[in-house]
Amino acid sequence: MITASLVNELRKKTNVGMMECKKALTETNGDIDAAVTYLRERGMMKAAAKADREASEGIIAARLSDDGKSGILIEVNCETDFVSRNDNYVAFVGQIADTLAASSAKTLEEALAVQIGDISVEDFVKAKTLELGENMRLRKFERFDLQDGGAIAQYIHMGGKVGVLLEVSATNGDTASKEEFRDLVKDITLHIAAAAPKGLSRDEITADIVEAEKNVYRAQLAAEGKPEAMIEKIVEGKIGKFFSEAVLLEQAFVKDPETSIKKLVEAKGKEVGDTLVVKRFVRFGLGE
Repeated sequence: MITASLVNELRKKTNVGMMECKKALTETNGDIDAAVTYLRERGMMKAAAKADREASEGIIAARLSDDGKSGILIEVNCETDFVSRNDNYVAFVGQIADTLAASSAKTLEEALAVQIGDISVEDFVKAKTLELGENMRLRKFERFDLQDGGAIAQYIHMGGKVGVLLEVSATNGDTASKEEFRDLVKDITLHIAAAAPKGLSRDEITADIVEAEKNVYRAQLAAEGKPEAMIEKIVEGKIGKFFSEAVLLEQAFVKDPETSIKKLVEAKGKEVGDTLVVKRFVRFGLGE
């Protein structure tokens, strides 16, 4: 006989609804462990059935190590904003973030294979589909490990709609502990969240993107009746402006548009008596 207490015990273990728990126990003759497996397997099947449904809502989360030498950024998607604001879902994303921060995973593929309890992160995400009834996925994962001196920093904006991971290097061992350095790093993460740069430097903007921009300018100038001999010169000037808006180091600092991020970093380096370098960053925008 499947008792209410047995159903409740399974529910506490899995967070799955009472009716699903009762069905699982019935199918497994009241064996709790077998019922857990049954629900997980059923969750995988349901997740597979929902996999084609769009999942563009969710949460972006970040974790930093206590020493500031490593950090991760993840995006976990669901289908509706309603679910993304559910405390259960928020805790679920937090558990994934904590697990991956403690792991050595460096790629999305490796992150999906990390174990949470006795199942992988990938299966953990799929199993949540059974409980909350929406397609879910770990869509993005990034890990930064400090390459030199300095610090890794993170920033989460708009309640998990935008996330930033940043590495700024320093030569001197004590620089990372200075308030001026910490303020700089924080300001740059805030800037990246707001300004959404396409790359760190011009080298990170691919040739096809640059050429596509040039073609847009050429078409606009031709439509304006500009002489063909002048068009290329004007295009080169416009591309310079494009880089100043698209490249982090050339962007005008959002808090002080009179200075670029590059100049801001150089000035702060002189202030703390060190050579500071923005090494890399990644910005996640939910569903982008």
